[in-house]
Amino acid sequence: MLNRIFFVCLSLSLYSAGSSLSCRWITAGKFKKHNERYLELLDTMANNSTNSTEDDEVKNTFPDHLYSQASKASAEDKLAFTVQVLNETSVLFEEDHSSASWEENTVENFVNVVTQQADELRSCIGSHGHKKKNKKLHMYFQRLSSHVLKRMGHSAEAWELIRGEVKVHLMRANQLVTSATRTN
Repeated sequence: MLNRIFFVCLSLSLYSAGSSLSCRWITAGKFKKHNERYLELLDTMANNSTNSTEDDEVKNTFPDHLYSQASKASAEDKLAFTVQVLNETSVLFEEDHSSASWEENTVENFVNVVTQQADELRSCIGSHGHKKKNKKLHMYFQRLSSHVLKRMGHSAEAWELIRGEVKVHLMRANQLVTSATRTN
């Protein structure tokens, strides 16, 4: 009898270890709704923006290689990377954005939705959720803060650059999450 119980427990643990990533936040469609919501809020900010510009310095430094590496990682690592992107985004949008022509309520809603998404995805990772940060990704967001926002005096133009850059990050992070739930 004891052998049968042990065999059942062993089978269940092996099955769950080899099965796909299971996360109610994602499978219930809440991830998708939050993703759509924060992208919608970013678009609202663009519609309220007085300046629209592109900066070669920002475009040429986008960390495509980090997303490429993350796309080859395990499902849990993809989610951990996405959580970091969301957290870094929240920190960035907590900086002085008074020069941007955005409604404060829109920015607060954006930060709240991004933060909730990060928290819920972190809970999907389990024990892997407290991995070390990707230092290169962290440094990239630090450079956005110091080289774009601070150098440009937190101007409306700087914030429009940041808004566009963050939108690309959030779309790429969505692709990672989608692939994490399909492949593993």
